[in-house]
Amino acid sequence: MHYLRGEPQQLPGNRKPLAAYEAKNFLFEVKEGVATLTLNRPERKNPLTFESYAELRDLFRTLSHADDVHAVVMTGAGDNFCSGGDVHEIIGPLTKLDMPGLLAFTRMTGDVVKAMRACPQPVIAAVDGICAGAGAILAMASDIRFGTARSKTAFLFTRVGLAGCDMGACAILPRIIGHGRASELLYSGRSMGGEEAERWGFFNRLIAPETLLGEAQDFATELVRGPTFAHGMTKKMLHQEWNMGIDEAIDAEAQAQAVCMATNDFHRAYHAFVGKRKPGFEGD
Repeated sequence: MHYLRGEPQQLPGNRKPLAAYEAKNFLFEVKEGVATLTLNRPERKNPLTFESYAELRDLFRTLSHADDVHAVVMTGAGDNFCSGGDVHEIIGPLTKLDMPGLLAFTRMTGDVVKAMRACPQPVIAAVDGICAGAGAILAMASDIRFGTARSKTAFLFTRVGLAGCDMGACAILPRIIGHGRASELLYSGRSMGGEEAERWGFFNRLIAPETLLGEAQDFATELVRGPTFAHGMTKKMLHQEWNMGIDEAIDAEAQAQAVCMATNDFHRAYHAFVGKRKPGFEGD
């Protein structure tokens, strides 16, 4: 049952838990509201395949309906995040596809980014080692990025004869690190080291490799302890306001904040403040 100001209400039927989800192309675990998604082909630096792209797209779409996941940590097994599309399982077959087939593929990969942006949970990327091609896009599409000094992030599409405008890179990357810096990376395809990535604002912070995943999970846990409904609203507005003027954005935020003021978490925070205690948020 769901409660709003003490009154029981029946939840709609599209909510479902994801703790029992068995991933086929990566590792997936839910613990205390935090889902950890691990790209798990360390012997190849965790490349993506047609199947893993599709499963990532479908999983992030499903997360919009998960009632037991309130933050997501994405990482890679071993000492690397993701080396991008598998040369043998993706790049080779792509050279044999016709235009409709190629467009179906590029639209599918773009749908992964759309699904990551649309799910209400904050997505934290824990990036170590190689973060290249589509791997760099997955990190870029995350809401928060933690890296290591030894990480190497490369939007290397031009190195294989493609444009830098892959999976939303030309729209999203400039908003993170600035137009000039994004242009340099997307034209050259060069690697961006960890310290440079933090200095440019791509990484929120640098962490030692041995504690990277743990600190990312701890950060996610802190978010889960907060007002998770409000976090979802914050994420929605961060993305939605890209296409708005300032006046329109102010009006949209007024509506969003009014919705949050109707939640139990808002009332819990008020009563906790009056009672001089820490609020216990429940996400409703």
